[in-house]
Amino acid sequence: MSQPVAIITGASSGIGLAVTKHLVADGWRVVMADITEESGKAIAAELGDQVLFCAIDVSSYPQQADLFKKAFSWGGDRLELFAANAGIADTQFLHENDYHCDEDGTVLPLSLKTMDVNFTAVVQGIWLFKHYARQNKVPGGKVIITSSAAGLYQMGTNPIYTASKHALIGLTRALGPLFDQQNIQVNAICPAFVLTGLCPKDIRDRFPKEHVTPMSTIIKAYETFINDDSLSGQTVEVSLNQLYFRTQPDYPNESQRWLAEDSTSFWEEAYKEPVQS
Repeated sequence: MSQPVAIITGASSGIGLAVTKHLVADGWRVVMADITEESGKAIAAELGDQVLFCAIDVSSYPQQADLFKKAFSWGGDRLELFAANAGIADTQFLHENDYHCDEDGTVLPLSLKTMDVNFTAVVQGIWLFKHYARQNKVPGGKVIITSSAAGLYQMGTNPIYTASKHALIGLTRALGPLFDQQNIQVNAICPAFVLTGLCPKDIRDRFPKEHVTPMSTIIKAYETFINDDSLSGQTVEVSLNQLYFRTQPDYPNESQRWLAEDSTSFWEEAYKEPVQS
């Protein structure tokens, strides 16, 4: 099979669905992964045999591992793109006082499902993607992570969501140069407000139209990363009709620059021995 193959998580709606349709129209084969099985299967049936739908919860590693295995086989032993797009808002609010206790009076833990879906699942997905991308006829591929404007700024209504999206930016910047050595480019997009299912319907209906970023700009960001092999470890903010490449803050002094850029050999030597806890 000569068509490139992509896995897209959160593919049944919003950004994931828009990217799926765009890639299919551009000649890609796409494995759609989403937790919403009924709508996902219906959409896949409409798109035809260039699409395979897999119903999974990305926070389950066994389900993700099975997804990547199926995708690689279905695609003819090739996998060029992983769009880590699935995400959820806060499932419990750290700033509220909604405490619950077990029968012994011990406070129950805060739900971290948001971190499981938004961050941990992305890390595991990248781990799996690298395994298969290195087996391509030409080893390598691309990872495009959906972070958020909340990965650049604070979103006080959803602090755990904000933390997860900030974590994705750090992950992208750290992995980019390392993975580029294996011909795998890792980049992230940070959408402003886009009309997706993540936002409650009543808010979508009332949101000021002048502050809505169109899906066409999201597609523009994807195309930028898909078509340019020189970009890795990059973060692009997507707002209204523009792309804004965002870099990390300037170093305050030479010592911080050395720690970030020139201390690699020191840390490589330090980590040759197992780290003791």
